[in-house]
Amino acid sequence: MIELFQFPWSPYCIVQRRLLEYSGARFKIVNIPPGDRSMIWKLTRQRYYAVPIIRDGRTVVFETDEDSQVIAKYIDGKCGLGIFPPSLSGVQKILWRFFESEIESVGFKLNDIYYREFVPQNERLSFIRHKDRKFGHGCIELWTKEQAALLQDLEQRLQPCDQMLIGKPFLLGEKPLFVDFDLYGVLGNFLYSGHYEMPAAHTRLLEWRQRMHKLVKPGV
Repeated sequence: MIELFQFPWSPYCIVQRRLLEYSGARFKIVNIPPGDRSMIWKLTRQRYYAVPIIRDGRTVVFETDEDSQVIAKYIDGKCGLGIFPPSLSGVQKILWRFFESEIESVGFKLNDIYYREFVPQNERLSFIRHKDRKFGHGCIELWTKEQAALLQDLEQRLQPCDQMLIGKPFLLGEKPLFVDFDLYGVLGNFLYSGHYEMPAAHTRLLEWRQRMHKLVKPGV
């Protein structure tokens, strides 16, 4: 059985979780405390400390760089999902880089504003320390003050995604590809706290997300 080691709210973990759900494969979720990566460090033989990773029997799979998508490609190969067609490899790479930088960089800030509601109390100090060291002291308080502007910014950044869905059910055609799951994960992080909804102006994107949420691999 595949084991997914994750933070529940991480956009990159949501991607892999949704892929496994879609595939119909049996899998187990293992939640890791944000401040304790020792299990990841041990499983990867001191080569990696981020999440997600997956363990499939004796095989441990993790990313090699920020754009590698090693885990998704492993799941794709094992489960026969067909989400990385060679003819669209360049287009998909451009898109997932956009999703994971331009959209995720706003969405995670909006979610982190409500960290007290999903980060256990005994893990909040390490969570805040990590954020302050990476984004500057008091960053979450700043994002809270800028919440309205961040929401407006996110809506504008999502406009091209909504336009991509004109005349088709998925971002690049009639079938879901990796970029559909990737955007689903990034938006899942933004929506994780339960305090937000999809921008009402992006009706096609709203319908697409509902479609992605229910999607099951044909034959499963």
